[in-house]
Amino acid sequence: TEKAKENGVEIVSSITELLEKVDCVMLETNDGNLHLEQAIEVLKSGKPMFIDKPVAADLVDAIAIFKLADQYNVPIFSSSALRFVPKNVDLRNGKYGKVLGADCYSPAPSEPSHPDFSWYGIHGVEILYTIMGTGCKEVARMSSEGTDVVTGLWEDGRLGTFRGNRTGKHIYGGTAICDSGAVIAGGYEGYACLLTEILKFFKTKLVPVSATETLELFTFMAASNESKRLGGKPISMKQTFEKAEKQAQKKLSKLK
Repeated sequence: TEKAKENGVEIVSSITELLEKVDCVMLETNDGNLHLEQAIEVLKSGKPMFIDKPVAADLVDAIAIFKLADQYNVPIFSSSALRFVPKNVDLRNGKYGKVLGADCYSPAPSEPSHPDFSWYGIHGVEILYTIMGTGCKEVARMSSEGTDVVTGLWEDGRLGTFRGNRTGKHIYGGTAICDSGAVIAGGYEGYACLLTEILKFFKTKLVPVSATETLELFTFMAASNESKRLGGKPISMKQTFEKAEKQAQKKLSKLK
């Protein structure tokens, strides 16, 4: 806080006071459990908002936030910085040919207040989705004390994996299997690329990451947790999302 003040940043006591002074909002609270409550006030103001990862602690709250954004017609998005690393953007845009599959990894330390991966493993899941795109229909997970490996089956038959590491050096990246061969995915390169996209979003109001994709990667994480609970059984993405959507609707009805 003191460092921010030294750089000319005004500190206010509430979101209400903040909203009187700004045109757009970056919700940066570390605890995703607080995001729904905080986002509601911003959404009611109509101001565009970037929500730092995770958009919420779990899939239920993530669905609720995006439903409210639709209700108030407010553009929002959330993303890891790993999505906008130039190499990953190139893979997404087909520079190396069609992506036939991908194996991605990131640190995945656990945080008791958040379901597995939403706290930190989300970085590697975001790399996977940047490269593969949406369309995963089934997820299975194998776990050990220091590592989890999640395999997703896409509707077109492609396979993508996420390895979440809790031991060893913190590394981010992966390998994409493309028409042209194996291509090393981009790792962490700082926040500049993400910030560029956020500024562009605030100026244009055009979201660079769709709600559909963000919610699918949250569904991927939720389904993986259910697979772990059931000893590695494959879990339907569709059923996982539908169950969470009903819970989100109940939560929203209580908020009104």
